[in-house]
Amino acid sequence: QVQLVESGGGSVQEGGSLRLSCAASSRINDDSAMYWYRQTPGNQRELVARLGSNGNTNYADFVKGRFSISRDDPKNMVYLQMNNLKPEDTAVYYCALSRRRSDIPHSWGQGTQVTVSS
Repeated sequence: QVQLVESGGGSVQEGGSLRLSCAASSRINDDSAMYWYRQTPGNQRELVARLGSNGNTNYADFVKGRFSISRDDPKNMVYLQMNNLKPEDTAVYYCALSRRRSDIPHSWGQGTQVTVSS
């Protein structure tokens, strides 16, 4: 099973930017979908962004126009560019990967903390 490791989290002031990275331990298949989720204490994990195997992207309403998901297959990397960050974006962010020809997250990273202060 592929291992995923997130990085790039940290503390930033409101309005700032961060780029999260997700490194996969092996090749990301073309027919796998990639995701970024986030979770705050006491709440369920929620979908932030999805990048389908066909290149289509989907974003949660609360990040549309501010976040962007992308992938670099030769490097086995997935990114989440986060701009105009708000305090309510504070959460642990997780990347996930589906099985081939699936659109259900299967493999998960350990998460990276993002803290946005006002």
